[in-house]
Amino acid sequence: MQYLTPRDLTNMAVGQCKYALITNAEGGILNDPIILRLDENKFWISLADSDVLFWAQGVAVNAGFDVNICEPDASPLQLQGPRSMDIMKVLFDEEIADLKYYRIRNMTLDGMDLIISRTGWSSELGYEIYLQDGTRGTDLWDRIMAAGEPFGLRPGHTSTIRRIEGGMLSYHADMDIKTNPFELGLDRLVALDVPHDFIGKAALVDIKRRGPRRKQVGLILDTAPLSSPNTKFWPVIKDGNVIGKVTSAVYSPRLVKNIAMAIVNRESFKLSANVEVQMTDHTCNATMVAMPFYDPKKRITKS
Repeated sequence: MQYLTPRDLTNMAVGQCKYALITNAEGGILNDPIILRLDENKFWISLADSDVLFWAQGVAVNAGFDVNICEPDASPLQLQGPRSMDIMKVLFDEEIADLKYYRIRNMTLDGMDLIISRTGWSSELGYEIYLQDGTRGTDLWDRIMAAGEPFGLRPGHTSTIRRIEGGMLSYHADMDIKTNPFELGLDRLVALDVPHDFIGKAALVDIKRRGPRRKQVGLILDTAPLSSPNTKFWPVIKDGNVIGKVTSAVYSPRLVKNIAMAIVNRESFKLSANVEVQMTDHTCNATMVAMPFYDPKKRITKS
């Protein structure tokens, strides 16, 4: 597991989760999963939007590791939002309230074996629930929806607004195989001073020494409220030259602003600098700002 990721896992306890990156030999990001340590020698990789199963199996064969790599019978469901703990208390009583951020617990509900983590892709208080019997999916869904009805629980997709407000990355949009951790300011997830090796270590040492060619930055877009998130990359322009691209953009009613995540050339990166964004049907002015846009210390998710 340690060989797959540049994040140092040596102090990772059983029952703990860690947000991590999986990199290739060039230091490019293949995935940004949550790693769950279920037992001393049993890990789950809860993936983002790319496949890692064959990559991990190939790495293990090439390195001669004696490991078993497979997809478990685990069906994940996310319960996210400000009332998620209230709903979890209905399902599991008060004991669930002391489950700490980025920790996991084995629970049983109506005979269903579950692994529950205090994690989620929402920038909100929330839980990820892993059902370990795929035949009971409807049972679990119905039980949770019934418990959540008094709290207004509704099925839905991840809130793009909250994701971007919180600076949460989306694979294929905000990063891909050609993006390295230092471009995204994810230095904390790369341990270069450890004695052990990992895939991409030599490349990441070199990138760190030279400095990344690009840097991620937030943008405030000075235009009418966006009616929907962007579905294409929008060029970012400075002095008539394309210096980067907008990767994710949305209107935030909370902030009353159009907010966006972008990646630009290192030499063009400067907070408070003015740029232009070539949107689908017009060009607007924009200002570079720091991210996250809201709740930078994650007080909401840790509450």
